[in-house]
Amino acid sequence: MKKPFSLIVTLTALLISTGCSQQKTDRAAQIKAQKSDPVQTLLKDGKARAYFASGCFWCVEAVYESVKGVEESISGYAGGHTKNPTYESSNTGRTGHAEAVEIIYDPKVVSFATLVDVYFGSQNVTQVYGQGPDNGSQYRSIIFYQNEEQKKIIDEKIAALNKELAPKEVAAEVYPFEKFWIGEDYHQNYEKLNPTNGYIQGVSIPRLKNFQAKFPDILKKGAKH
Repeated sequence: MKKPFSLIVTLTALLISTGCSQQKTDRAAQIKAQKSDPVQTLLKDGKARAYFASGCFWCVEAVYESVKGVEESISGYAGGHTKNPTYESSNTGRTGHAEAVEIIYDPKVVSFATLVDVYFGSQNVTQVYGQGPDNGSQYRSIIFYQNEEQKKIIDEKIAALNKELAPKEVAAEVYPFEKFWIGEDYHQNYEKLNPTNGYIQGVSIPRLKNFQAKFPDILKKGAKH
């Protein structure tokens, strides 16, 4: 009985060691990639994530999903102080969270700077605490940065916009990213799955069309609504 037990222990130790080595290799590759492109916050597969809040997440999700290089746009909540926010709790305005999106994108196709251009180009940048008919802290505009390089890009674009808009100015808040809470299943791909919904017809689609008319060169093939 001692030999089989010893063999099991040895094999277990080998598997753990192999797993740890693989994790170290993956992490080393991620760090190397990050150093070569410090603006992006890269994942193991070379993709990156970015986070934005700009009114109703149904609208923002649809906008980003029409952009080349964006692989997925996920609706959720960010920027607040409570754990596990829900649609109902965030709508009270007491959680501090805003409806937000997590963008998973390929930095070889679309840059973080372009995603920021999409952000500002798809909203009323001077509207405070809301977009269109949606008003309240849960609909406020927030742009999240994950490192100082991203913050520099954001700050420079806001400064340029403020010069154009004077005496008005950009209303978006700029926060360091902390946590993204994924929204309920029924909010995901809402515009695609509910094209006849009154809000989608009256608010989301017009906002999407307005954005697409301004940025035709960065749209996916067949993305025009």
